[in-house]
Parts: sequence; C-alpha cells; structure tokens
Amino acid sequence: MRRDDAPRQLILGWNDVDALIDQLVVQVTGTFDSLLMITRGGIIPGGMIAEALDIRHILTAAVEFPAGGAPRLLAWPTFLQFPDEELTRGRRILVVDDVWTHGRHIMTVRGRVEASGAVVETAVLHYKPHASLFPNSKPTYYAAVTDAFVVYPWEVERRPRPSRMSDPIQI
Repeated sequence: MRRDDAPRQLILGWNDVDALIDQLVVQVTGTFDSLLMITRGGIIPGGMIAEALDIRHILTAAVEFPAGGAPRLLAWPTFLQFPDEELTRGRRILVVDDVWTHGRHIMTVRGRVEASGAVVETAVLHYKPHASLFPNSKPTYYAAVTDAFVVYPWEVERRPRPSRMSDPIQI
C-alpha cells in the first residue's frame, strides 16, 4: 500500500470525546427507559450519554462476527452477552456504540432488541456512510460523519506496567 493510499487517522483526546457527546445529546428527543451499550467500544460513550440524559437503566450486549474470509453479509453473529428479553420488551431503548463503520454490530443488536417488542433508536459518535453495509439505514443520532480510521482515547495502546504493589518499598 502506498503512503497516499493509507487510510486517514483521526486520533481523539478526551476533550474531543466530550465535544462529540455534547453534539450528540442535543439531538436526542424524548426519554428512554434503558440504554444498551455495545461492548467494548460503546461502553465509555454509553456511560457518558447515560449520565447526560439521566438514563439509569443500563444494559450491555457483546456481539462477535467470524474473522477472516467469511462473506461479510452472510456471517452469523455470536451473542456473547445479551440482556434478557424481559428487560427490553415494551421499552424505549437507546443502543449506543462508538462508531458505525459497516453497521453490522449495531444493526444486529437493534434487530434482536426490536424482536423483543422494544422501540429502538441508535446513537454513535462517528458514522461512516461510505463503509456501511446498510445503505438504507443509518444511526438515529450521530455526532460526526467521517471516512477516517478513528482512534478513541480508550483505545490507546496499553502495556502492562509493574504495579507499585508488586515492588515493596524499602524504608
């Protein structure tokens, strides 16, 4: 890959995320019974949105698609974690993830929650319409549109560091 062909990176700090949350929450209409965060990317923005909108009933979902050469549209997801149907049935739910790239995770979660009888709206910090596998769908709420590879502050490479607890202090 030539340097000119490399995807553009958008590296964000915490102030950038705060501004995106502010941009997103002013779009939201009505109240929600619950907020469902898609792990792992949706955990931090989901918590920030829940706090801003005073949503106290928080749920999580973890979905995995096969890696490798499986056709993108024909791959069946594995639900590693999902709320019981009784927690979503008949409720208004806001499903949150950090980014809608292909849309597979959030649309899969949305579909399963809607199947329980919930009214579902979706929210992401970044929407990538040109990469989406769902040309007739988009997030209900999004803070920004981009084609860049987004690096959020919670995705910064973390290396195990020696704990001060493991190294006794000599007195």
